[in-house]
Amino acid sequence: MNVAIIGGGINGVMTAWELCKKNHNVTLYEKKKLMTQTSSKSSKLLHGGLRYLENFEFGLVKEALKDRAWWLKNAPKFATPLKIYIPIYKNSRRSVWVYKIGLFLYDFLAGKDNIDVHKFHNLQSMYELCCELKSNKLTGGYSYFDGQMDDYKLGLWAANEVKKYKNFTLMENTTVDKINLNGEIFLNENKKKFDKIINIAGPWASKILKDNDIKSNYQLDLIRGSHIVINRRSDHGFFLEVPNERRIFFVLPHNKKTLIGTTEERQTIGEKIKPSKKEIENLINSYNTYFVKSISKKDIVESFSGLRPLIKSSSNPNKATREYAIELNKNLINVFGGKWTTARQLAKKVANSF
Repeated sequence: MNVAIIGGGINGVMTAWELCKKNHNVTLYEKKKLMTQTSSKSSKLLHGGLRYLENFEFGLVKEALKDRAWWLKNAPKFATPLKIYIPIYKNSRRSVWVYKIGLFLYDFLAGKDNIDVHKFHNLQSMYELCCELKSNKLTGGYSYFDGQMDDYKLGLWAANEVKKYKNFTLMENTTVDKINLNGEIFLNENKKKFDKIINIAGPWASKILKDNDIKSNYQLDLIRGSHIVINRRSDHGFFLEVPNERRIFFVLPHNKKTLIGTTEERQTIGEKIKPSKKEIENLINSYNTYFVKSISKKDIVESFSGLRPLIKSSSNPNKATREYAIELNKNLINVFGGKWTTARQLAKKVANSF
């Protein structure tokens, strides 16, 4: 079968890999370069999504933890385990028992693929292990493991695996002008016919449908996640509550520096994808709430944003589902949502959908 894939992010790359293994002839179209858009603007975590347990997304977390193990095993050069600390304060919005239950479930859902079990640390231990944290109102904390990655290099590793197949064709810097339900793609008024077209363009998936007057049962909620990088070394990660909110942000080691993120701000597909001044200020203030050595804008060496395509499911972005959906419409297959870690499982389901 001849299959066209529109979208060269991690989901498009992994779907191409699965289809090539099934001996389909695959052509992947990417309007820019592979892995240069949303998929390289993540928080650099390969994780099950500990915070997703609050939304009862147990199936997604279990699936993500399984894929986390796969990435760590198959691409250790670009994916490694990371210890993450969760400090708990007297004014934390989640109690020590809420975290205990969540971390127990996290370990349980990982099963034999778990990196290591979580641990509780009393106040004295947290002082010693995390001396960079402010101690005022600190009561103790936990540590657990997730995976950390170089998202860009890991994605290119996967793409290089796909390129080994003779039935794969890559078309970078190629804009698809038009598609239809009959499996036809138009490029500069040149028409190409395929047995199936897979629209897996992430945040742009809905726009492609709208531009071609194709109806869908799904709508995307486009959420900008912004990050800053400071010139300060960190040896482990932190899972932290945004001050006066239930929302979570991370402080993570990153290329001998420290990555801080992410935010959750709605935007439209036409807006420029970059951190706002308000987001940068919020990340700085959130960091300074917890750490002894405060930072300012002058400490920032890099900032970037990614646009997450969440399926519209809640007025609160923090409660929107991280699940994905696959929609079949004649010779067109649309993919909505999805997260970096589960790209492999999503790809398998797309490949098995026809």
